[in-house]
Order: sequence, then structure tokens, then C-alpha cells
Amino acid sequence: MNTPRDNTAEMTTGLVRVARIFSNVVSPSVMFAVIGLAVAWKELPFWEGLLWAAVYGFWVSLMPILLVVYMLRTGRISDLHMSNTRERRLPYLASVIGSLIALAIIQLFNGPDLLRCLAIFSTLELAALAVITNFWLISIHATSIASVTIISGLVFGWWTLILLLPLVVTVCWVRLYLRRHNVQQVVAGLALGVITVWVLIQIGCF
Repeated sequence: MNTPRDNTAEMTTGLVRVARIFSNVVSPSVMFAVIGLAVAWKELPFWEGLLWAAVYGFWVSLMPILLVVYMLRTGRISDLHMSNTRERRLPYLASVIGSLIALAIIQLFNGPDLLRCLAIFSTLELAALAVITNFWLISIHATSIASVTIISGLVFGWWTLILLLPLVVTVCWVRLYLRRHNVQQVVAGLALGVITVWVLIQIGCF
């Protein structure tokens, strides 16, 4: 794979800058937090849903982000995208543990069923990504957007899936344009997202 277009600050201008900002905004952590909030509000009133979404979002999204920022500031990782797969091991481990903690809290305090399914999904998908990343740089963005899009279709109706398809295409294109991944890595990411949701459907989720 070629050197990423946004590898240095000097290269981050124009369309590259826009693509980098978009990629950071539509990051896996943000996607998980947004779908968590959406499914919580699907089942519960506003404030109760917001509380449960905050519990899920903290352990699955915010806690791993804070860890990555700490590792970046202390020089434990070379860049925010962690292009070196070895640098991803600890954040992935933290994400899996965070998902398990969220699942335990939801289970113990009788949280919403859809959010419980989402916590199981997060655990399985992040664990699979953690294993694959030891050998290959699969696209986490592609995995996340594929799974979030399908879950949205299952929970809110297939019209939402159709509405989100342009976002799926854009996320994949941006990762390719920035040269953060090649076509095979993006396609594999999409496939993993679909397979993970399919497994959850087989055990009665969504």
C-alpha cells in the first residue's frame, strides 16, 4: 500500500484535509455511539434512553478514544490511525473489555434489549477485529459503517438502510482516497460487518 495522503501535516490540505476530517468524524467510535443512542431512544423515553446510551457510549466509544489519545500523547503510538497493526492491540483489548463491561451493566440493571444486543455485537465485532489486526490491516471504518447501516435497517426499517447507503460508499471511498487501505482491506471490512450482524440475527438479536 502506498504512503497515506494525509501522512504529514504538510499534505493535509484541500480535498485531503476534507477527507481526513470526514474520516475522523465518521469514525468507528462515533458510529457506535450514535447507533447506541438511536436504539436506546427507540425503546425508552428521552432521558432514560440518554442515560443508557451514555453508559454504552462511555465504555464502548469514549474510554477507548481516551486511551488512544493518551497513547498518542505519550508516544506509545505513532499516529491516530495506528497504521502499524501492533499499535492497535491494546486499544482493541480495551474496546472488547469496555463492551463486556457495558453488557454486564445492561444485563445487571435490566437495560434495554436492543442496547444489550448492540453490546453483544460490539464485543463480537471488536474481538474479531482484534484477532484479524494481528495479521492484517483490515478497514475498521468499512466494518463499522456496514454493520451500523444494516442494524439501522433492521431496527428502524429498510428505508434507513437505503438512506445510509451513500454514506457507506463515501466512507469506503475516503479510506481508499486517503490510501489508508486498499480495495481488499475495505471489501474485507464490509464483509466482516455483514457477517457479524448476521451472527447476531441468528441468536435472536435485532
